[in-house]
Amino acid sequence: MNCNFCERRCALSEKQNGFCRMYEIKDGVQRERFPHRWSVYDLAHIESMPFYHVYPGSRSFSVGTEGCNFACGYCMNSYIARENPDEIQQSSCEMKPKEFIRMAQKLGCHNIVFNINEPTVSLFTLQEVAWEAKNAGMPMGCLSNGYQTPEGVELMTEIFSFVNISMKGLKDTFAQKTLGIPGFGPVLRNIALFAARVHLEVTTPIVENENDDEIQQMADFLASVDREIPWHVFRLQPDYKMIDSRYPNVQSINEQLTSCRKRLPYIYFHNFIGSEWVNTYCPHCGRMVVERISLGCGGDTLDHSCLQGNRCPACGTTLKFVGEEVEWNAKERFL
Repeated sequence: MNCNFCERRCALSEKQNGFCRMYEIKDGVQRERFPHRWSVYDLAHIESMPFYHVYPGSRSFSVGTEGCNFACGYCMNSYIARENPDEIQQSSCEMKPKEFIRMAQKLGCHNIVFNINEPTVSLFTLQEVAWEAKNAGMPMGCLSNGYQTPEGVELMTEIFSFVNISMKGLKDTFAQKTLGIPGFGPVLRNIALFAARVHLEVTTPIVENENDDEIQQMADFLASVDREIPWHVFRLQPDYKMIDSRYPNVQSINEQLTSCRKRLPYIYFHNFIGSEWVNTYCPHCGRMVVERISLGCGGDTLDHSCLQGNRCPACGTTLKFVGEEVEWNAKERFL
């Protein structure tokens, strides 16, 4: 029997667990090997995920399991994504869906974001959590590499109402050498599928001398899908097998993004301290409507929003946002 969640479509059995090592066949049925097990849970600003156009300022319950269907050479979470899931179980915790939601509520979270590893490897558990979250009125989102089958996308759009896909590049040679997949075709297909069904944001980590020559082409692709997709361009901080790689040049990347902003109004350039390109401007009149603070890797947070029902206060243009600013104690903005 083959797994139909991921484009690898791995053969599964009682002894074969596929590339991610998270599924198996038992009694003729595909099952998760470690249901309801969580490697990480924490509190975070939703902007730090990053989601810039979803419930600005809200507190998120940030969670992850184990495993991944990619083998990225620069993975910042390799200690979870690439380690043997059997070994990680020793330090993970078990929370059933009802208990999971109670924990998120107790911590004062507005939403849940799966953002540590790839959600495709834990879809049965996430489906159960989604049922409980819906009953509790708690939205769910995720970060994903976008390497699902169309069937996997369908299930994910039932689980998550907002998604951030990592569009890592366009060249097949880069995909094969650095990520361990044949090419980016499925990811590009799925970006269009997700954009049609849920709120979508896209993140691109720039790797020096690997995908920094594709910025214009990636912008063209996103504009062809939906020019209002928020695009987060990250200055990658190399890790794992690429720890000695050069950090991308900020000025060089931003020079390319300057022309891209004529095609995509919501381009953000961050993942380094003090970025000046993390604010949202009205695409019609140019008024700054959302101001954010960039504190570096995983540190972005909302400063303030002057949107009025997601409309620009100067010209009345409606901007592409899900939900208005979610207020909570100002001291908690810096958790």
